[in-house]
Amino acid sequence: MNRRKSREIFLGNIGLGGDNPIRVQSMTNTKTEAVDASIDQIKKLYDAGCEVVRLAITSSASCEALGYIRSKLKADGLAIPLVADVHFSQKIAFEALKYADKVRINPGNFLHSDRNLLSKARTKNIANSFGAFVIAAKNAGKSIRIGVNQGSLDGYIIKNFGRSSLGLVESAVEFATVAVDRGFRDMVFSFKSSYVPSMVEAYEFACQRFDKIGFDFPMHVGVTEAGDGSLARVKSAIGIGSLLLKGIGDTIRVSITGDPVNEIGVAYEILQSCGVRKTMVEYVACPSCGRTQFDIEKTLRAIKLATSRFYGSGLKIAVMGCIVNGIGEMGDADFGYVGGLPGRIDLYKAGRCVKRAIDEKDAVNELVALISFGQES
Repeated sequence: MNRRKSREIFLGNIGLGGDNPIRVQSMTNTKTEAVDASIDQIKKLYDAGCEVVRLAITSSASCEALGYIRSKLKADGLAIPLVADVHFSQKIAFEALKYADKVRINPGNFLHSDRNLLSKARTKNIANSFGAFVIAAKNAGKSIRIGVNQGSLDGYIIKNFGRSSLGLVESAVEFATVAVDRGFRDMVFSFKSSYVPSMVEAYEFACQRFDKIGFDFPMHVGVTEAGDGSLARVKSAIGIGSLLLKGIGDTIRVSITGDPVNEIGVAYEILQSCGVRKTMVEYVACPSCGRTQFDIEKTLRAIKLATSRFYGSGLKIAVMGCIVNGIGEMGDADFGYVGGLPGRIDLYKAGRCVKRAIDEKDAVNELVALISFGQES
């Protein structure tokens, strides 16, 4: 897989795009003015592995709250980029530049365009309103995300392009061109939909269009309003994962209704499953059948618990019930736990059997010792 080449921009002291890892981000669901609750949630997100946090900014009061949150986090030694999510109010977008590392605007809400507005008048409108914002961001040394959503395109785009992938990309290109004409390129783009096929199509089309006209901007990838529970996880895995496998994506946000901390684990699972960023321990296990030599479900739980301290290693551990498929199927695993005979376990390292016929009651501890030795050496 070749990752799409994008320019590097900075959110505070964290690089995004270029050769940087694909960044994981989320958004608080607290009222930003509820400073203590927001800080508490940001800290929990940070502890879970979140690298960028976005907050809803709706008023001058929430802008000021963002400034206080930023100062308090810095005083506590927590340096995490904060993004101001602004809709409708251009005035608030300008104000948010004082406090945020990046400001997200939605073209469909930033510019209220009459569906009957002539193209020339519309272009002038964008140049005046967004152009001034771009210059302010440039002077402040801040970046911008232009986040286009299928559900909130403006009237002119809907009239001329419908709620199509073409419409999303045309909206983004209009705004990007205004910024580039003013010498500003510190931008990230997103093209979101709650319908996975439309979302994937929009990003693919956007990258083709951008690359053709020399816009090497990073992509923020996600399925918006994905819902809750397993459906949200599946939609995000398919939508985000399919794009990552095509090399598209510089930062991702998994959208799950509820506690945003739950999004972070899923994001890393997607990244690891796509082979683009390895941090967590990955477990490969067969579904079990009549040939299985041990209680694979119980054993897998025990192995997960015993090896959780290797988080960050990117290890792949295979747990296989028998030797029929086990040896071949776990060929790319770092370590393997395989049922050789009833009550007896064979341990593998890098596809080679290194310990044979271990008593099952000792096998998990033996596996941990084998991994520990490999980590230390």
